[in-house]
Amino acid sequence: MPSQQQVQWSQLKVGVLVIVALSTLTALIFLISGSTGGFLTGKITIISYFENSAGLKTGAPVNLEGVTIGNVKSIQIVPQRKLTPVEVTMRVGKQFAPALHTDSKSSLETVGVLGDTVVNIDSKFATGPPFQSGTELKTSETPNLSDVIKSSQGTIEQFNTILAKVDNLADSLNSGKGSIGQLINDPTLYNKALLAVNQIQALVDGLSNGKGSIGKLVADDTLYNRANDTVGRLQRVAQQLDEGHGTMGKLLKDETLYNNLKQSTDNLNQLLAGINQGKGAIGLMAKDPQFAQKLNDTITRLNSILAGVDKGEGTLGQLAKNPALYKHADEMITNASDLISAIRKDPKKYLVIRLKIF
Repeated sequence: MPSQQQVQWSQLKVGVLVIVALSTLTALIFLISGSTGGFLTGKITIISYFENSAGLKTGAPVNLEGVTIGNVKSIQIVPQRKLTPVEVTMRVGKQFAPALHTDSKSSLETVGVLGDTVVNIDSKFATGPPFQSGTELKTSETPNLSDVIKSSQGTIEQFNTILAKVDNLADSLNSGKGSIGQLINDPTLYNKALLAVNQIQALVDGLSNGKGSIGKLVADDTLYNRANDTVGRLQRVAQQLDEGHGTMGKLLKDETLYNNLKQSTDNLNQLLAGINQGKGAIGLMAKDPQFAQKLNDTITRLNSILAGVDKGEGTLGQLAKNPALYKHADEMITNASDLISAIRKDPKKYLVIRLKIF
């Protein structure tokens, strides 16, 4: 039977071992929770509302730009919020509060492809005031893997439908159905294309050999020589014009034409200015109201006279309208013509000269 001293020594060793174990456990806890500030540091509460928890669990990490700053405290359903009924309460270290702003955004993200869901807070573009503990932090929903699969399901189905149609089309073309199928399977098209290529090759060979009008234009140097001569002549003409030779050259280089034209323009301006001032006969015609009235009266009288002539009134009216004058004139011309004819036939009968001596 052990003595009391041995028992006490055993108890002391057990106590020391327990104290060492508790100290080690405490140190490990502090090390594990060091990223979130530890148990002795202050905490702030963040509340966010999501459309779907996406597999988020209590105790899941809360990251700020990928760095863990806290954990999810609780997840519950709030029926009053129809669009975002999932309430997520988070606890983060108070020392990270300066990096959080009221316009920061929280979102649910998956670690890897099939990893756990975590809460990520984005403050890269946040410029609002500091975040207050216990208030709501707005969310920016990001699609998870299941959402991506669901959204792509319709695209995959449409792609399968398109592939089926393409297969049917390829089968139809391969079997020679339709216009395109005939073009692919019927050798007539190939033969026609080959014939067309041969004809084009023959045409090109003919052009290269100088056959035909276009061939002569391509192969014969005559056209080039004529064009070169024409360009040379045009260059000489342009040079002569630039030197002031000939009529066109004088028109371009001689200042006499410009001076004469300027003098004529000045004289015309002076003439128009005099007319505008009422000088001269044309000026009086343009500016004198008495002359305009006399001219109007004269035109009125002339219209009256012409109206009378048109009605056959007066001598001129009779001359213009009475056919008797035309008849008498026609008879006189006829008689004169007959007399001239008779004189030409027998001039002695009409042209007799008699001399009398007193």
